[in-house]
Amino acid sequence: MHAILRLFEILVTIFLVLVVAYLLLSIREEPERVTYGMSFNALYANELGLNQREVYDAILDDLGVKHLRLAAHWTMIEPQNDVFDFRELDYQIKEAKLHNADVILAVGRRLPRWPECHVPLWAQSLPWEEQKEEIQEQIRTVVERYKGEEHIIYWQIENEPFLTVFAKEHCGELDREFLEEEIALVKEIDPERPVLVTDSGNLGTWKDAYRLGDAFGTSVYVYFWNPNVGPFKSILPASFYRAKLNLVRLLFGEKPAFLIELSAEPWLLQPVVATSLATQLGRMDIKKFEDTIAFARDTRFERQYLWGAEWWYWLTFQGYDAFWERGKELFTESNQ
Repeated sequence: MHAILRLFEILVTIFLVLVVAYLLLSIREEPERVTYGMSFNALYANELGLNQREVYDAILDDLGVKHLRLAAHWTMIEPQNDVFDFRELDYQIKEAKLHNADVILAVGRRLPRWPECHVPLWAQSLPWEEQKEEIQEQIRTVVERYKGEEHIIYWQIENEPFLTVFAKEHCGELDREFLEEEIALVKEIDPERPVLVTDSGNLGTWKDAYRLGDAFGTSVYVYFWNPNVGPFKSILPASFYRAKLNLVRLLFGEKPAFLIELSAEPWLLQPVVATSLATQLGRMDIKKFEDTIAFARDTRFERQYLWGAEWWYWLTFQGYDAFWERGKELFTESNQ
């Protein structure tokens, strides 16, 4: 009996120590102001049946975004082997500069938006060793092309590469050695500009992504939907993000850290255009949007990149402009 009580005392002590450690790690000073940015994805704009340049122009001109995350999707820039098409990415980079907006440019195979790994048809049947050579070639081409653009502030290398449980059917297992080779390649071509590595906020441990990059980015998703359980809200509190960031900084040193993907659109398992507006707004209405913004503020990341402007813009053609108008307010406040 004495041994059981002693074991209970030890377990209670361990629990209390962990609770105290968590509470201490979750202490982060609240920033005076959150600076908002926006991800833009040309492929997603096309999927919505929109003119991608029109959407992008509206993000810059109407929303007034001054901090952008763009993506050099392999399918977009090299639709045929050794035949590169930079028309759209050139346009995005040029317009950002004209609007005095800085850019995080994501390069690699795994980049934002489903199916995560964007591999052109001509490369899909290549053995992995050959595909790696092609990936390195397209990364080299992109970085060489844009390394002179001073308003590009980071190269993002891949997107959430350690989130191996998601889109595994498209991406396969993580090749950690190759990821490090990609980072080394970009640093060799452009040694002065820092690289950003990202990890999932809900499912990632952060330690590997944080260690590999000069800066770190993570995601916040609050509202989900699953065919088995229906809609549900993340159980993770904002303090979880604060504690996790303080822990990796304690272990691996101070680095810039961003909330790089703040979801402000519905969680869907099929294209938006194949989903009723009622379903979309049931999964992400303006109240849930405000709740998500408030949650993200409480994580206390100073810079936060929203995710979903293409959908907001599409909604305006459906007679629903609440997201777009609220976005304008956020970015006006952010730019002051």
